[in-house]
Amino acid sequence: MTLVRPVDDGLFEHLIRLSDDTGLFEHARHSVVRREHGYCTDDVARGLVVASREPSRPLEVGRLADTYLAFLTHAQDPSGAFRNRLAFDRRWSDQPGLGDWWGRALWGLGTAAARDPARWIREEALFAFTRGSARRSPHRRAMAFAGLGAAEVLRAHPDHAEASALLGDAAVAVGVLAEDPDWPWPEQRLTYANAALAEVLIAAAHHAGDRTALAGGLRALGWLCDVQSRDGVLSVVPAGGWYREEGPRARYDQQPIEVAALADACVTAAAVTGDDAWLERVRQAVAWFDGANDQGTPMGDPETGGGYDGLTAHGPNLNQGAESTIALISTMQHARELL
Repeated sequence: MTLVRPVDDGLFEHLIRLSDDTGLFEHARHSVVRREHGYCTDDVARGLVVASREPSRPLEVGRLADTYLAFLTHAQDPSGAFRNRLAFDRRWSDQPGLGDWWGRALWGLGTAAARDPARWIREEALFAFTRGSARRSPHRRAMAFAGLGAAEVLRAHPDHAEASALLGDAAVAVGVLAEDPDWPWPEQRLTYANAALAEVLIAAAHHAGDRTALAGGLRALGWLCDVQSRDGVLSVVPAGGWYREEGPRARYDQQPIEVAALADACVTAAAVTGDDAWLERVRQAVAWFDGANDQGTPMGDPETGGGYDGLTAHGPNLNQGAESTIALISTMQHARELL
């Protein structure tokens, strides 16, 4: 069984099901939307990334990009910070902040500003990105996500000063890689979206023309790929994370976002280096969704187009929420380019 499908053959089917004219619902029970949990900027931003990556897209996917962009601009305050949680009654339940959702909002806006087929979306996204790029988060991953948005902007606007400054500051926020060859990582614990840290180091070093820093980022990404593989099969760090002093790593509950982050980072590494060996790592991520994983089971529903919420010791978590569905879409977008 394969899940790889072109955009006009259902890849966005479940994401459309999870969305309405306000935004993107966060959770589902199996494939059915759970409206009581409302929307979040985190997931809407992820949705804007994948919707804007589609160069030739059906009208429905273009509408998703328009809706998601409107959500993000509504979530942003004049200072550039973002609210994260909007209830189904369209009331915000939090104040503007600079957590992960700020970083992901800038990632989504930066991607839309650089890649979206619609001019008006590119222009509005660039305006909102520029406003948000003046801020800095105290959180490492928030800065990494924002840096990935800055790298996208710089592809289309290489002289964008705010994006250049943000990308450089994001690499600084990620931190210095450890000298230990057995753990060449800026943190003592692997947690979530780990590959985004290596990806922003690679993107920043490439932009700055710093070959030493680039080699370090590539080395860290290669190590991360190796440590998350077993017998040639991708086996990513579970939701509980892994501290190297804890001993053997737990195998479950693996999250699709980890697989998608690895695929994104390896695509960037391949683009920067021209080394097709990185694309084999992307194929490994695609294969994880298609069943080459620790349970030997597909991680998406071919009938609905949804991505399963996690790989457990008993098989897939059959709920098909926004984060996991977007992780599936993102990885299959890369698959389309490889096949």
